[in-house]
Amino acid sequence: MGALHVGHLSLVELARKRADLVWVSIFVNPTQFNDNSDFEGYPRDLEADLEICRNRGVDLVYAPEVEDLYPVGDQTRVGVGDLAEPLCGASRPGHFEGVATVVARLLLAAKPHVAIFGEKDFQQLAVIRRMASDLGIDVEILGGAIVREPDGLALSSRNARLGPIARKQAVALVDALDAAERAVANGERARDALLAEVRRHLETATQATLDYAELRDPDTLEPVPPALDGPALLALAVEFEPDPDGAGKPVRLIDNRVLLPAQP
Repeated sequence: MGALHVGHLSLVELARKRADLVWVSIFVNPTQFNDNSDFEGYPRDLEADLEICRNRGVDLVYAPEVEDLYPVGDQTRVGVGDLAEPLCGASRPGHFEGVATVVARLLLAAKPHVAIFGEKDFQQLAVIRRMASDLGIDVEILGGAIVREPDGLALSSRNARLGPIARKQAVALVDALDAAERAVANGERARDALLAEVRRHLETATQATLDYAELRDPDTLEPVPPALDGPALLALAVEFEPDPDGAGKPVRLIDNRVLLPAQP
């Protein structure tokens, strides 16, 4: 949706390795916003994004207007069932219907052979894969690894909206992921014990409110059993309030990691 940063450009580089031509779509999609004021206030700087794409050798930028993708009289939406209900879907009803709808329309317009989406939005990637498969869209969906800032925080255009205190506290997300990964490497398999360790680290971020910290099956997004018996997605979402002397709206951050218990 624009506001391009190094994380987005890593997807461009991955695309360059897989294809002769690299196209980038830039479109702030109205149907995935629950609050119209968030849609209206979403950062837009198309000229800056275009310059970034030129410098990275992008062959074409597709930047449609709303009416190009949602023509007058438009009534069709794409839903993706159970995958869209937990995690971010629980607190953002209708969000993933908007995502699936716009990505289906972008894929049908561009007809790429490969389409690449960041793994930071793990649930979004799962929804898009399921949607493309179910609708028989002839495209290979790939995930691009999370790109992180020097202190480990996952790159996001939202990071710039964090006040100084919140920015320092935001590393609690990656600290929690690291702690869970260490615990699993040391033999911990109990779901509740792992989540308790995760929450202990997240509680150090006193300006943050926890939305969710959950362990889910990476493929189905179903809850994992009480004792991990295979790969488990640890997914986190928190909302940071503005610094006490700051202004602006809360900032929601997400992060994740797939934990891989050693097999006996």
